[in-house]
Amino acid sequence: MLIYEYLPHELARLGVVAKAAGLDRHQVAAQVRLAQERAGRARVCPAEPHHLSELFIAELRRLQWERIAALMDRERMAAYAPCRDSRAVRYEGQRLQRLMTDVAEAERSGRAAPEISRHRVYRIDARPIADGSSPNMPAPAVHLMAASPDEAAVQAWAIHGRNGGLYKDGGYRIASVTQILPERGELF
Repeated sequence: MLIYEYLPHELARLGVVAKAAGLDRHQVAAQVRLAQERAGRARVCPAEPHHLSELFIAELRRLQWERIAALMDRERMAAYAPCRDSRAVRYEGQRLQRLMTDVAEAERSGRAAPEISRHRVYRIDARPIADGSSPNMPAPAVHLMAASPDEAAVQAWAIHGRNGGLYKDGGYRIASVTQILPERGELF
């Protein structure tokens, strides 16, 4: 049984909580504005074929920054302290409970030892092949969970590279694979 240690919404939430730790109200307010701007930009982007999308990730982050700002105002915190954030503590407890339940279920079923994988969310951008589609066409982007950038590219091509797929009969090539969650420098 393969166990994903972090789900996309957990990666986004934990990333925001970790980044907010120690920030004062003005710094958190600046992050709220940035998150709102990012969500606004994501709303006008072309729709992605999966639920896991730039908009979904931007909204998750925006909601967390707004929640933290409201908590700091309500609790009159000079600086954000995750240990004083009962919701962040509860979410982490729920994540650990889910993980323990999955491990116990794998052991009960007699399957091989469970594997805990630290998957990441990658954004895969495609570009038209020079003689294929018009250069003015929007480049398709997808977000997928994978263990590495190479695995994300292979997975994207396997899903969308077939005839009639998002990459339209070979008219596109994968141009870049970028880790989105957790953001670079975020460690959990």
